[in-house]
Amino acid sequence: MLLRDPLALDLAGFAGVVVSPGVPLNRHPIVAHAGDVPIIGDIELFAQARAELPPHRVVGITGTNGKSTTTALIHHILQTAGVPSLMGGNIGLPILGQQPLPEGGVYVLELSSYQIDLTHSLDCDVAVLLNVTPDHLDRYAGFDAYAASKARLFAMQSAGQAAIIGIGDEASAGIAKQVARSGRAGDVTKIAPGVCMDQSRWPLLQGPHNAQNALAAIAACEALGVAREAIDAGLASFTGLPHRMQPVGERGGVRFVDDSKATNPTSTAPALMAFDRIHWICGGLAKTDDLEACRPGFGNVVAAYTIGDAAELFERLLAPDMPVVPCGTIAVAVARAVAAARPGDTVLLSPACASFDQFADYAARGAAFAQAVEALP
Repeated sequence: MLLRDPLALDLAGFAGVVVSPGVPLNRHPIVAHAGDVPIIGDIELFAQARAELPPHRVVGITGTNGKSTTTALIHHILQTAGVPSLMGGNIGLPILGQQPLPEGGVYVLELSSYQIDLTHSLDCDVAVLLNVTPDHLDRYAGFDAYAASKARLFAMQSAGQAAIIGIGDEASAGIAKQVARSGRAGDVTKIAPGVCMDQSRWPLLQGPHNAQNALAAIAACEALGVAREAIDAGLASFTGLPHRMQPVGERGGVRFVDDSKATNPTSTAPALMAFDRIHWICGGLAKTDDLEACRPGFGNVVAAYTIGDAAELFERLLAPDMPVVPCGTIAVAVARAVAAARPGDTVLLSPACASFDQFADYAARGAAFAQAVEALP
């Protein structure tokens, strides 16, 4: 295998340059060097290979929050219904690293805005947008450009395909209107916030955010022709994903929930609405300088236990609304929360921050939380 520096090559005539979605295009030196050569990612390679695969369908799921859970839930429901499916994209194994499905299979792809930016021909049979809230703005000219990236998932669809769009935020509602006006989608399903649902049969799909995730998954599976009985069975047997509202233990009637994947205030907000009497462990590397998105859940918080780089900022922001206990580390926060908790309370790690000040990633942060719980007497 010959390795060469692409910046030292004349790329004229190349079919494309494949880059990692993890490197921001607005700072990637290959963009200027490639000229007219398409810059693509692995999802575009998959899209171009589809004609050679056994007949299949593709579901693409995007959104700022909830896309991993929704992707895994759709995949689980299809498996429960006996439909061959693979899950990939921004979750699990890369889709190109998995064996092709047999005829009639469904590829379920979680798609970040980064991946959509590097895709030009992914024609999803079912495209899902859950929400659009400020995030990753260092990669875009502004919020509108970030939202436009998400909207491209629908622009790539052929006429008559299914579109499922949450309308709980202004940007997503605007995209839903654009898709409906275009006339391209055969079916536009709008998921409104605040829909009352009986989630008692779905133990690991609690909270208003998971109500939205479940509604999106139900609509996607219905668009694929899955029977409602199989959908209900899949919802009831779904085991959730690590670090996403994941129960990790109980001590003396106090439950411990790992929501380490909540790396911004918007993704933490629904977690604060999911339980009464919360001891909230929060902090890390802040993405914003406010927590207003979390305010609707403040009434459920008994006390906040701040950790990491954002500890002082969060103490200043939260002190007018609740008791704040500076802790610094997760181990200290767990110990102090347990000392204050009573039976029926929930100790919730939902940091509203990135993890990179103290941990390699959100998974390592969640593991540290679980270890601290396990170490309790």
